[in-house]
Amino acid sequence: MKNDTTFKELKKSGYTDKTINQEIQANLIAKIKSKEPVFEGLWGYEDTVIPQLKKAILAGHHINLLGLRGQAKTRIARSMVNLLDEYMPIVKGSEINDSPFNPISKYARDLIAELGDETPISWVHRSERFFEKLATPDVSVADLIGDIDPIKAATLKLPYSDERVLHYGMIPRANRSIFVLNELPDLQARIQVSLFNILQEGDVQIRGFQLRMPLDIQFVFTANPEDYTNRGSIVTPLKDRIGSQIFTHYPKTIALARQITEQEALVSEDDKAKIQIPDLARNLLEEVAFAARESEYVDAKSGVSARLTISAMENLIAAAKLRLLESDSEKTNIRLIDFMSIVPSITGKIELVYEGEQEGADYVAKILIDDAIMVQFESLFPRISKLEKEGLKTPYTDIIQWFNNNHLELNYSDNDNDFYSKLDSIKPLTTLIEENIPELDDNDKNFCKELVLWALTISKKLDKSENASTFNFESAGIGQFFRS
Repeated sequence: MKNDTTFKELKKSGYTDKTINQEIQANLIAKIKSKEPVFEGLWGYEDTVIPQLKKAILAGHHINLLGLRGQAKTRIARSMVNLLDEYMPIVKGSEINDSPFNPISKYARDLIAELGDETPISWVHRSERFFEKLATPDVSVADLIGDIDPIKAATLKLPYSDERVLHYGMIPRANRSIFVLNELPDLQARIQVSLFNILQEGDVQIRGFQLRMPLDIQFVFTANPEDYTNRGSIVTPLKDRIGSQIFTHYPKTIALARQITEQEALVSEDDKAKIQIPDLARNLLEEVAFAARESEYVDAKSGVSARLTISAMENLIAAAKLRLLESDSEKTNIRLIDFMSIVPSITGKIELVYEGEQEGADYVAKILIDDAIMVQFESLFPRISKLEKEGLKTPYTDIIQWFNNNHLELNYSDNDNDFYSKLDSIKPLTTLIEENIPELDDNDKNFCKELVLWALTISKKLDKSENASTFNFESAGIGQFFRS
């Protein structure tokens, strides 16, 4: 925290007063020249969103981030705080961060006129120069811009025509700061109109006052595409006043999606030490989100948030943690059957079309997991033919025949030794793994054994049934015999 000073000492220090655009631009340029990372943790945006963002800042534009939910729009806006100076001087006691070099409120003007170089100066840290408001239909002009405060007028015994009776809204209080307005289309059209002058002329008018305040604000808006939301839209004159509109997007590869999930998921160091997550399990988790974005059951206009896989990863860890507690084990691996625990993470993160609503959210979630499994399976193993000539041996014939005389029960709560010994008992399964993916480590090979069995059930070569704690795999067509 910086100590208070006086206007005279501030001048002597050589401080140069800058607009917020000049300040952000100068710090951006300094970071670029020194090869420092500017926007960290925004995986997949290095060649798309970030270059556009840098250009918008250098152009001095207000910015609209347009994209579906879960595309890091708010994170981008918050990261701009790192481009502000660490501390900013203001006239002490000012409600709207008045610059002593260019005061705009009556309070600051009067104080400087009275004290001159002895005007007290306080410092505002950059963390306090970020203001964020979620646009909702009940937001009023008074909330954003301000209004007359009758209590203040009565207390100070001032007429309503005096500037000192004004109660400043969020935007004037964000003077010389970054102001983020999330979900802009949700803001009523008449409220959007109140922003016109601020964006174009940089000033604000409250009620019938002749007062005009030339505010200095960096605006960042976020919005979903207009064809997605039926709740509202951005009025054309307001859109025209926003300098740069930047489209965000979902990660384009599994590797990038994994980086985002690993960065954002809340997993303790203790859990990381006790719970091993095979690489294939991490990939499969991301494939579920990719499958959802392509699914005929899911509303593509709504999008599938990156929060789906973040929440799903946390649920996977929770499932493994519960197993450690129930089996009194020290360590465990994530298994394919643990993926049933991510169903609640899926159902809460997707918007279904009519056909999906008819099927039900839980059913659609399991379909998405199955779709992801088949994508991963076919990247590792030969495709499973739907129809085969009688007597023709396939890579999976021996596994299927094993189930003619046996059945397999996999229990969620089994410790790792018991669980994997059951899978190891299927010798043709081990042979298939070694023939196709010998280079994988043991954890991934174990995960693949489940993957093969699951793919065979999806392809109707085996039957699978489940109850609260177990999965049963058996020969196709005789599952009822074993379940009875």
